[in-house]
Amino acid sequence: MGTSVDTSLETLLYAAELVEENGTYTLVVQDVARDTVQTTPVPKAMVDKLPTFLAALTSRLNPAPPRSRW
Repeated sequence: MGTSVDTSLETLLYAAELVEENGTYTLVVQDVARDTVQTTPVPKAMVDKLPTFLAALTSRLNPAPPRSRW
């Protein structure tokens, strides 16, 4: 940790991992620019909903283009 990945096109700002250990889930978020790490426990029910949440987020941020009407 401590250096950011910087190219002419991309700069890594945050890195996140969801870690499971002995049935306990922890979200680990690294703020690359500030060289800090935050962790928080995550209930299994939320872990199970993660794919649904990510799909909803993706659809909001990248809405489908309008269909052409012939």
